[in-house]
Amino acid sequence: MPEHETEYDAGEILASMRRTLSLEMSGLSQLSDALSEEAVRVVKRIAGLKGRLICAGVGKSGHVARKIAATLASTGTPASYVHPAEASHGDLGMITADDAVLALSNSGETKELGDMIAYCRRFGVPLIGMTAGAESTLAKGSDILLLCPKAPEACGETRAPTTSTTMMMAFGDALAVALIEARGFTATDFARFHPGGALGSALARVDELMHAGDAMPLAPELASMGDALIVMSEKGFGCVGVTDGDGKLSGIVTDGDLRRRMGPDLIELSVKSVMTPGPITTTPGALASDALRVMTAGNRKITQLFVCDEAGKPVGLLHIHDLLRAGVS
Repeated sequence: MPEHETEYDAGEILASMRRTLSLEMSGLSQLSDALSEEAVRVVKRIAGLKGRLICAGVGKSGHVARKIAATLASTGTPASYVHPAEASHGDLGMITADDAVLALSNSGETKELGDMIAYCRRFGVPLIGMTAGAESTLAKGSDILLLCPKAPEACGETRAPTTSTTMMMAFGDALAVALIEARGFTATDFARFHPGGALGSALARVDELMHAGDAMPLAPELASMGDALIVMSEKGFGCVGVTDGDGKLSGIVTDGDLRRRMGPDLIELSVKSVMTPGPITTTPGALASDALRVMTAGNRKITQLFVCDEAGKPVGLLHIHDLLRAGVS
């Protein structure tokens, strides 16, 4: 064992960690059982806001309030965090009559929240309190009360915020998901707020990555394979889409089709006689990650995917290299 490591009993450490998790899971179970119509009122009130939801708290509750605000903002509910102490020194001006305040305090007696509570009462700003103190100042000053169970903290000796903050965090997530589902907020909506990083790549839409217009390799069913080969060579995607008399995609000719039909008369054959009919396609609004799953599902080894509109007409072509370059996985 390295010299800097103190020798502790591994069994006691694991038992301590499991006890913590057990207490926090128990708290979450109690929270679930305690949900009431007040939580429904909160979801409806937030959904109907003209302005923003202002989340506030101090200390560990403040960290949770920041996280709740961030989760709501990223899922279609305008929200921001205001520090109660800064609010008392001018930031109350950030809160308007169109907003509502979600104030977090396990005890409900956080002194720094006093001015914010008074401001809400004076100017008619809806105040939602999240606390375990049913008779606390915060509870009595709230228009709607989200009452958390008085579950024991996982750190019983110091009573450091553990179970209580876990419950508040989960309560915030529950509100956010309820709002998502109530509003019909979709992954496409979510993508607008997450353009960067791996999440942004996963939420990119097909129409953001596809090749459209003159870049598409297309040929009519009655064209000769000689003409189709010229198109395949010019466009460089290793395939050509085949369209019927109405302009709908009826088939595809790939390098594999060429190998299977290779012969001295290939260039004289019609495209329709060589093509694979009814190719798998996707839509412009589909997520790029879903398109990738279509291309790789089962034993498929599709490298090109035509993108068609509701009428079945090709509007773009997506190549697997486009997905890889964009970091879609």
